Amino acid sequence: MITLGIETSCDETGIAVVKDGRILSNEIASSLRFHKPYGGIVPEIATRFHVEAIEEVFKRALLEAGVKKDQIDLVSFTYGPGLVGSLLVGVSFAKALGFSLNIPIIGINHLQAHTFSAVIDKGSIPFPFISLIISGGHTGLAFVRDFDKFELLGQTLDDALGEAFDKVSKILGYGYPGGPIIEKLAKRGNPDNVRLQYNYESTDSFDFSFSGIKTAVLYYVRDLQRHNKKPNEYDIAGNFQQTVIKIIFEKIKLACEIKGTSTIMVSGGVSINKHLRNYLRSHSKHYKLKIIFPKDNLCLDNGAMVASLGEYLFKKKRFISNFYISAVSNLGFDSNFKGEGYDKFTVNN
Repeated sequence: MITLGIETSCDETGIAVVKDGRILSNEIASSLRFHKPYGGIVPEIATRFHVEAIEEVFKRALLEAGVKKDQIDLVSFTYGPGLVGSLLVGVSFAKALGFSLNIPIIGINHLQAHTFSAVIDKGSIPFPFISLIISGGHTGLAFVRDFDKFELLGQTLDDALGEAFDKVSKILGYGYPGGPIIEKLAKRGNPDNVRLQYNYESTDSFDFSFSGIKTAVLYYVRDLQRHNKKPNEYDIAGNFQQTVIKIIFEKIKLACEIKGTSTIMVSGGVSINKHLRNYLRSHSKHYKLKIIFPKDNLCLDNGAMVASLGEYLFKKKRFISNFYISAVSNLGFDSNFKGEGYDKFTVNN
């Protein structure tokens, strides 16, 4: 079975070809360079880039996979959550392709696709498990019993973790995106040299909040500048990074205790952070927890994760397959695969 995966939820145009669970190609075109001058994603720029790039990325994906268009058996695409303009480009392309080839199409939840990106090409999936997604636009924790059984446990109350990295990078006088910059700075710093005035109490809530630590960095830097002292960006970055990673570990450990599982899937763009991976792995061993991360090239938005989940769902007959499906920008982490608001449409069984 050959599945084409289309991912256009934000600024990356990702198209991949997967055959029976094996990735044949995974092409990505990013509009990141166009957003950098603005310090964040500009939705209109992202949408226009998708329109211009998607056909070329599609051709590259087929060429790399050694597959012809009429060999595709299934088109799998992200229909939410994300930027509505960006999503509509992928949804429209998928519909046109599916209609022209007379093959089924399947709408995929972007967050759930990220979740299973950690086990692409790794064989069996260890249900049930805790899923943590940490990216530029999303931070969420869920308990996953099956491909279509997600229980949302908690999410960010303010900034997503990736946004917090971006804002701290800006406070320190650096650019966008902040994740790689903060990680690089932190390698040269000592987090113990900085004391941020940040009140955080560990509770039994699974929700996240990163605005407090971000504001603490801002006040710390301003106070030093007010006294004509130069902030040590390396130590500050190290302290910020260490603090948010500790918060994350507390949440996933608590989730495992309450839900009675020892397996955690960590995915999303921030999951590529090497210090985060090392910290979670080393500390999880003490509690006999198993942490699973995606391969580096599957952490950011990509078509392979969409194609792989689509293939799983198609084989299990749990999916939408009609041409009325549209973009749902605020689709929830725990939305089932029949889609929010689509019950009136035909669902394949």
